Amino acid sequence: MRIADIGGLRLHYRDEGDRDGAPVVFANSLGTDLRLWDDMLPHLPAGLRLIRYDKRGHGLSECPRAPYSMGQLVGDLEKLLDHLEVRNAVIVGLSIGGMIAQGLATKRLDQVRAAVLSNTGAKIGTREMWEDRIGKVEDEGIEALADGILERWFSGEFRETDDFQAWRNMLLRQPVQGYVGCCHAIAGTDFFATTAALRLPVLGIAGSVDGSTPPDLVRETAELVPGAEFRLIRGAGHLPCVEKPEEYAEILTDFLTAIGHV
Repeated sequence: MRIADIGGLRLHYRDEGDRDGAPVVFANSLGTDLRLWDDMLPHLPAGLRLIRYDKRGHGLSECPRAPYSMGQLVGDLEKLLDHLEVRNAVIVGLSIGGMIAQGLATKRLDQVRAAVLSNTGAKIGTREMWEDRIGKVEDEGIEALADGILERWFSGEFRETDDFQAWRNMLLRQPVQGYVGCCHAIAGTDFFATTAALRLPVLGIAGSVDGSTPPDLVRETAELVPGAEFRLIRGAGHLPCVEKPEEYAEILTDFLTAIGHV
């Protein structure tokens, strides 16, 4: 376990693989921690430096009181990469992690060589939708919304497996302040204009049965950037790296190879 103090905030992270290799940085979704990538990472090729972290309010990272802004979340990853002296990374962001990737690419092109926008959007939902969710979680806790969240996260087939309960447990164990804080950040974010101004390699990845960020939203977001690619993982929901880790790794490896990162 590694903890970085990035100017008053302590972030939990892992820095694995080849320390001299090309860096790939993973930013995970709302309600999950860095274990989101556990099953997928072993299928990536050797020679990469693999960095993942728990964003503020999640996992083993520090949990300030809500609300958070997207600027704070982007700044946290920026400071972590500066702490690790990382430049020219491919940022793989899923859901809110994909929003963080868009924000970081806009702010720090020296840190971001390419972006993988997985199960995300330039804008996700409406402010009213997120305010309703925030109120429900503050009043009744995450468990009050867990069934609906997990239906959007996973296909019906996966929800029948023995692995499903672990993901329910992970969701329920996230701090309420961290979950609510990140909901505020998503509610206030619209990256359509800034993402459309990006000029770097981009890959969009969607799950065909994703109930949180449907494929059309992911495709629309990726295609804001000229030359972007888009891949659909059939039978997967909002977390395809969990449901289809080998297919996800194959798609990611193809992209890394095409841009000369591996």
